[in-house]
Amino acid sequence: MGQHPMIDPSGAELHAGAALACLDAIDRVAGEQDAARAGSRLTGITVLSDLLQADGPIGRIAVRHLHASRPVRAILFDKSATTNWALGWHQDRTIAVAKRIHVDGFGPWTVKQGLLHVEPPFAVIESMVTLRVHLDPVDADNAPLLVAPGSHRLGRIEEARIGGIVKHCGTITCLADRGDVWAYATPILHASARAERPRRRRVLQIDYAAGALPGRLEWLGV
Repeated sequence: MGQHPMIDPSGAELHAGAALACLDAIDRVAGEQDAARAGSRLTGITVLSDLLQADGPIGRIAVRHLHASRPVRAILFDKSATTNWALGWHQDRTIAVAKRIHVDGFGPWTVKQGLLHVEPPFAVIESMVTLRVHLDPVDADNAPLLVAPGSHRLGRIEEARIGGIVKHCGTITCLADRGDVWAYATPILHASARAERPRRRRVLQIDYAAGALPGRLEWLGV
C-alpha cells in the first residue's frame, strides 16, 4: 500500500513561508466556516481543492515528501479563547472514505460531522503525510503542535506505551509564523496543550496519500 514518505528522520519538517502566496484564498474559505466549531472537516470546496492538488501551491509541498500524492482529507482547526482545548498524545488512525464497503482489516467505522471514517490497516497510515498550513502565528504559549520525533517509525502504538515512548523520544515544539507549513509523517505521536495566552490559532490540516484503497473503497477526498 503506497510508499513511505521521504521526510526528515525526526518525522517532521518545517517549510517556512511556503503558503504565503495562497493565504488570501484559504482565509476566505476559513471565513465561511463556523468559528464556534473547533474543527471543521472540509470537502467539495473547489477553490480549496485546486490549491491542494499535486500541482497546486500546497500540493507541491506534499509531493516533495510523497510522490504522486493527492489530498484525501482536510480539516480546519480554529482554536481561540472560546475554543481552547487540549489534545493528549495520540496517533491519527482513521481515514475519510466515500462509502462503507466491507474490506478485511478496515474497521471500526465512525461518522464525524456527517462524513464516513474508518480505521484502516496501519500500513495505510504509514504511507501518508500530513501538512499543517498556519493561518496565524503560533508561539510557545499559543498551543503549538507537539510531536515525538522518531515515533512514526514504531508502527501502531498501544495506548499504554505512549507515555513511555514520548519520554524516550522527547518533544519537538512546532512553532510557526503565518504562512508556514509543517509536514509530518501521519503516524507520528502528537499532542497540543491548551493555549496559555489564547489568541486566534487557525490551522488547515491536510492528509495526503499516494495510492488507491483496496477493494472498492475510495478516499473521500477534498
